[in-house]
Amino acid sequence: MLTVVSLLLVTMALSAVMLLVLFSLRDSGALGIREWCAGNALAVLSLPLFAARGIVPAFLTIEVANALLLGTAVMLMAGFRRHLGLEISWLRLGGFVALGLFLIVALHHGIDTLPGRVISMSLLHSALQLELAMLLREALKRSARRYPILFTMYAALANAAVQLVRALVYGVQLAGVVLPWNEVAVGMVFFAAGALALPGLTLGAVMMANADLIARAQHAANHDHLTGAHSRRAFFAVAERELARAQRRSSPLSLLLFDVDYFKRINDTHGHATGDQVLADIVERTGAVVRSIDTVARLGGEEFAVLLPDTAAETALLVAERLRRGLDRTPGEDDHIGVGYTVSIGAATLHPGESIDAMLSRADAALYAAKAGGRNAVVDARAVLAKIALPV
Repeated sequence: MLTVVSLLLVTMALSAVMLLVLFSLRDSGALGIREWCAGNALAVLSLPLFAARGIVPAFLTIEVANALLLGTAVMLMAGFRRHLGLEISWLRLGGFVALGLFLIVALHHGIDTLPGRVISMSLLHSALQLELAMLLREALKRSARRYPILFTMYAALANAAVQLVRALVYGVQLAGVVLPWNEVAVGMVFFAAGALALPGLTLGAVMMANADLIARAQHAANHDHLTGAHSRRAFFAVAERELARAQRRSSPLSLLLFDVDYFKRINDTHGHATGDQVLADIVERTGAVVRSIDTVARLGGEEFAVLLPDTAAETALLVAERLRRGLDRTPGEDDHIGVGYTVSIGAATLHPGESIDAMLSRADAALYAAKAGGRNAVVDARAVLAKIALPV
């Protein structure tokens, strides 16, 4: 009995620690923290009641303790659903707790049977854990950070398996079959496994919340907050990777560099808020023109770049012209902005042995030529180079 009490108190202490860890993340913006905190708080309340069996009134150690523990499982489930962006049916989850309480009362005051209570609670907890594992399995398909989800999914599956085996063993005992092992030892194994389930699931929740924080921090560092385009730093990081790949595979790599014509006039006439809307609109329209493998970046101010992997010079010019037409916006075309704009584009394709900076410099020269030639135009860097090379 002392060992059972010790396990309960250790689990309660772990739940209290996890509660403090989760509480420290309350302002992080990670979804599900509130529900996970509530679940661990309920565990901290329920576990001492189980440990006090035989000391305090039975309804506290049976009905109240089991209801609180079911509430723990339900709140953890709610937290995972919220974190995964899924709808929470509080009515269904509340009904789950109500069903558990009804079974506990019936199997305590109606037919007083400990194996019956163990079986019913084990099956209910197992059902919740299996549902959670299936939700996490679906989440794996759309997540780039797999380890926290895999850890939590396997923790849920392990707990579900333990609960099912526990229900089976007690069901066999309830049927009067004598099992060839020490019942006390087997009960302790089940109890220890169950005691580790809650801290394990909460650890998975903390890992998922932490992964979410890292992903959001990396996204903020790599993307322009106004337009959602890649930042200048992220652009050069991607460009260096694509350069290495192009050199390794002898594949073409092209770059489009463009900016908004007379952008200062837009800001001066219509205000900076309208100018910001123009920049955001440009990125949205650019994304509709280029491929998913292309990288759209805001290099600064009203200047943007599009990196085109596996794209030769002639194809890059076709994309540039399609982009120019897509960004030739008529005044009043879209009421949420109310102004028109055009862009000038310089296009360059990587030369053998050339660096990203050198290719960018050639694209910039082509962009300058497009603006000098009247704007709202596409200029090929090769044409600019040929013009410079012409004898005077």
